[in-house]
Amino acid sequence: MLQCLRRTRPRIPRRPSRVSALALVLLASACSDDGRERRRALGETPTFDDVMRVADAERGGRLFGQCAACHTISPGAGDRNGPELYGVLGKPVASNSRRYGYTGALRALGGVWTPERMDLWLAAPAKLAPGTRMTFRGLPDPLDRGDLIAYLRTRSPGDGDAEARPSRP
Repeated sequence: MLQCLRRTRPRIPRRPSRVSALALVLLASACSDDGRERRRALGETPTFDDVMRVADAERGGRLFGQCAACHTISPGAGDRNGPELYGVLGKPVASNSRRYGYTGALRALGGVWTPERMDLWLAAPAKLAPGTRMTFRGLPDPLDRGDLIAYLRTRSPGDGDAEARPSRP
């Protein structure tokens, strides 16, 4: 008789049902900004300008949370494991902090942090400046990079464009 009861006892599912899994996916997508509409507006082969046209600085601020482990973004906040990034756009590469010890690889890169150059850096720092100490692997999604650059623009005096501004004294 015990054998019979064991066979008829309702089985407790060990994995979530398909309905539960679908509900979780829908709930997660409702809470996150997947940028579906913005991606649709970009089309199949968006240019950097197209991405920046739909970039969301507020979302970029949330993405900066990853960067905040090593960088600060407030004026005068100082350096951490990486240099302070307030006002970085428009400044010469490897010059935003006088106190930070930039690598030779980054100093040799030269030029100015333009939004386009920041896009290349955020995509793959080690590819742009082989030998950099920055261990961040990069953001593969152009829309994520655009959002982050839009946020950096809000944290840069002026408009953060290509014009080089002098470093802080």
